Amino acid sequence: MSALSDLDQRLLAALRTDGRAPITHLAERLGVSRATVTARMDALAARGVITGYTVRVREPAALGQVRAVSFIEVEGRTTDRVIRHLRGFEEIQALHTTNGGWDLVAEIVCRDLPAFDAVLRRLRAIEGVVNSETSLLLSSVLR
Repeated sequence: MSALSDLDQRLLAALRTDGRAPITHLAERLGVSRATVTARMDALAARGVITGYTVRVREPAALGQVRAVSFIEVEGRTTDRVIRHLRGFEEIQALHTTNGGWDLVAEIVCRDLPAFDAVLRRLRAIEGVVNSETSLLLSSVLR
């Protein structure tokens, strides 16, 4: 995939700020025509850079939810089995493989601290999980 142009990068930044911005507003903000914005958005979608549009909801902390990132170390060749098990956790919003000292990174959202504690206990009880380190997310300064 070829590198993104300056215009593509500025367009993506504008869409991250307001994915529902009208084409005319985007064109004015970027200093290009509406046709150019439409063509760039179509091209970015065709290349798989833009994969969809979504809605953002109020930050989970404002809803009283607990968010955390958990770094997970697994034993030997048990990663696939551990991943299959973790897929069943409705509280895990995203799960990533990684390099370095940790094998997996899980993004967790729970309704409250007791539910969060229960998730950690379940996670640590999975056969093959050797170690974990979890940090609560206090606020999001960039999303």
